[in-house]
Amino acid sequence: MANWRRSFGQVFWVLDRALGGQRRPTTLQKRVARHPIKAGLCVAVPVTILFVLFSALSTDTEKPASLLFAVFFGPFLGVVFGLTAAFERLRQRRIERLGTGNGS
Repeated sequence: MANWRRSFGQVFWVLDRALGGQRRPTTLQKRVARHPIKAGLCVAVPVTILFVLFSALSTDTEKPASLLFAVFFGPFLGVVFGLTAAFERLRQRRIERLGTGNGS
């Protein structure tokens, strides 16, 4: 099991390096990486509210399905953005550990 986890990590860092992961993080990347839960909430809440408003404006036959879509899609998108911020935090820690930039 440990070898599988190690190989997954190596594939992740190779892909990160290929996509330019050795560059210094911007100010926005640093701020988002410090607060991944807030970053997820800043995406999830407006998207959910927007879809709920669209659901309220839809016809009567579409309301239950569009409301269900809003309730699940907004938080799902927030989780995706939160996990992306968490991976950005890992990337910045690795940059700092390797000494290739200011990864704080």
